[in-house]
Amino acid sequence: MIERGSLGYRPCVGIVLANARGQIFAGQRLDFASDAWQMPQGGIDKGEDAQTAALRELAEETGLPASAVQIEAQTADWVTYELPDDLIPKLWGGRYRGQKQMWFLMRLVGDESQINIQTDIPEFSRWQWMAPEALLASIVPFKRDVYARVLAEFGPKL
Repeated sequence: MIERGSLGYRPCVGIVLANARGQIFAGQRLDFASDAWQMPQGGIDKGEDAQTAALRELAEETGLPASAVQIEAQTADWVTYELPDDLIPKLWGGRYRGQKQMWFLMRLVGDESQINIQTDIPEFSRWQWMAPEALLASIVPFKRDVYARVLAEFGPKL
C-alpha cells in the first residue's frame, strides 16, 4: 500500500476552451471504456511556465495553434485533486497522490474546423461542445470538485 502522505502533487495545467456561445470543449478519453469526458490538461515540463505548458497541451490534445485562441483568465491559485487509491500506483509511476493544476480560460477565436483530436498521441476518441452544467455531470467523479471550482471562478467570463 502506498503511503499517500509521502507523495506530492504533479504540476499540471488545465484548459477551459470556450466558444463564442460560452460552451466548453470536452473530449471523451480514449483510455476509458465508459463515458469519461474531460477538458484538455497535462503536465508542466521541466523549465516550462504554466502558460507555455497550457498552449502546448492545447495543441497536443486539440490540434489548435496558439493563434486560434485568446487567453482570457487564469485561476488565482493552484487547484489540487486527489487520485483514488487504486489509481495512484497506475499513474505517473506511483510518484504522485494527485495533481496541482493552474487553469486557463481560453476563447476560440479561430475556426472550429481547426480542431483535430487525431494528433500525434491522441487522448480523445471524440469531442463536443458542452454547457458547463452538462460537463460537470459527465466527468469522472474524482475530478468533479476541481471542475466545479474552476468553472465557478471563470463563470462570469464564460
